[in-house]
Amino acid sequence: MKYKETLRRILSFARPYRLLILCSLVCALLSVAAQLLLPVIFGDAIDFMLGEGNVDFASILRLLAVIGIVMVIAALAQYCMALCNNRVTHSICRDFRDLVSEKLQRLPLSYLDTHRSGDLVSRMITDVDTFADGLLMGFTQLFTGVITIVCTLGIMLILNPLIALAVLILTPLSFFVAKFIASRTHRFFREQTLIRGEQTALINELVEGQRVVKAFGHEKQSLQDFDEVNERLADVSLKATFFSSLVNPGTRLVNNIVYAVVMLISAFYAMAGGITIGQVSIFLSYASQYAKPFNEISGVVTELQNAFTCAQRVFNLLDQEDQIPDDPQPVSPPVTGRVSLDHVAFQYTPDRPLITDFSLQVKPGQRIAIVGPTGCGKTTLINLLMRFYDVDNGTITVDGADIRRMTRHDLRGRYGMVLQDTWLCNGTIRENIAYGKENATEEEIIAAAKAAYAHSFIRRLPQGYDTVITGNGQSLSAGERQLLCIARAMLCLPPMLILDEATSSIDTRTEMKIQAAFNRMMEGRTSFIVAHRLSTIREADVILVMRDGHIVEQGRHEELLARGGFYATLYHSQFAEA
Repeated sequence: MKYKETLRRILSFARPYRLLILCSLVCALLSVAAQLLLPVIFGDAIDFMLGEGNVDFASILRLLAVIGIVMVIAALAQYCMALCNNRVTHSICRDFRDLVSEKLQRLPLSYLDTHRSGDLVSRMITDVDTFADGLLMGFTQLFTGVITIVCTLGIMLILNPLIALAVLILTPLSFFVAKFIASRTHRFFREQTLIRGEQTALINELVEGQRVVKAFGHEKQSLQDFDEVNERLADVSLKATFFSSLVNPGTRLVNNIVYAVVMLISAFYAMAGGITIGQVSIFLSYASQYAKPFNEISGVVTELQNAFTCAQRVFNLLDQEDQIPDDPQPVSPPVTGRVSLDHVAFQYTPDRPLITDFSLQVKPGQRIAIVGPTGCGKTTLINLLMRFYDVDNGTITVDGADIRRMTRHDLRGRYGMVLQDTWLCNGTIRENIAYGKENATEEEIIAAAKAAYAHSFIRRLPQGYDTVITGNGQSLSAGERQLLCIARAMLCLPPMLILDEATSSIDTRTEMKIQAAFNRMMEGRTSFIVAHRLSTIREADVILVMRDGHIVEQGRHEELLARGGFYATLYHSQFAEA
């Protein structure tokens, strides 16, 4: 993405705050006008003090009063400008983060599954923060810098065109130096943001997987991996900083030359009687004020380069293709629990077909168990039923309607889901159970916890249902976390259920009780049960045995055992040791 396109998009974010930006510009004009007025007043004051016995104290005192007023105006203008700039900057960054957050909800799971979560976090937090710093510096210093340069040059043209012309001729040198160096630092800033995202992703992985790292004695390798990324980041950051830091000395050198030329020409004019000593002071002050913004802008250019690079990474995320949108005229058929898969085909990658020509008819209220070896497509089938992924070929209908004709919210609201991988949000036990039903009463929450056999351990917690859990509930055992997820599903009592290894982390005694609770909950509800422990699916109405994306057997438990096929082999292999 080119700088021009990035700038255009950033300006589109600033458009809603144009009144604040206009206010900031007005304040910048007042501040610069006040600062440019001071040298003139000081020059007049100097002229009032020249000559023996010719000091005009009355005029000097009057000018001192004017200086005080001008300084107060400049201070107030700078204060108001800072308020406006901070408001605009942080509002734009808030809008940025809101858009990224909304985008994450619209991105297909295929994108999230193929990108490291730490890099996405880095774009949303670190990159936006860096962008905010650069944007604030741009608003604060770029406005006043440009206005100061233009106004100073204009006043010098009015006072003495020859001196102004000399300054104007030397000015492009500053731009040339700044542009020459800045064009070479862009690559390093871009590499810096990429490696920073990689580092954030690695830190995220190491923190989340610290138990595994320690369990397998991988601490040394983890440190080496981090040191390698950290070393690359330090190297490219030093290069970016080094080259960008050359801008300020380069522009200062040019500006010192400008100051020396102005001083030399002013001195000749003064000796010839063309200007007074006070006017010489005015020109030297203006030469200094004219040069100062170039030094500030050179620093701003460096920060803006970094900010633009970070903004480009955020825009790249925002430009990713959304998931297929919901049908503009969706259907919402009455809930019956009938599910049909007709010649469904799906693959995550083009070179690896996973499910091919898959057909299944599920009657209302049936319990469908799905078994098979790892990688056969069990969880993929669940992802397709929930429309986390769209089928490549074929159709899936729920309650007689193609799921692509329904809104995702409507479709997923018909399912209750308990997964093997538990997820709990930061909050109280009560809030986590009521996650899918925010208006649930206390009695309903407790009843769901009792049905999931979670009530007893919740009562033993320090604050019971008001106990706050953080970090995905790491203070709880894996089994306790899973019981809370089961209670969450039992509270919603949806028309259909999906249980994907829902009791994998629960002890056998509790699992038997949970299975009894599930059996009661599944009565009259269409249910899909993914299981590795085949002892948990004996009561299923239909057991689908999958292998390489196909249904190789289906029937009830006793029927499949009697056939002595693939299911019987799987079942007996689990109990062979016993």
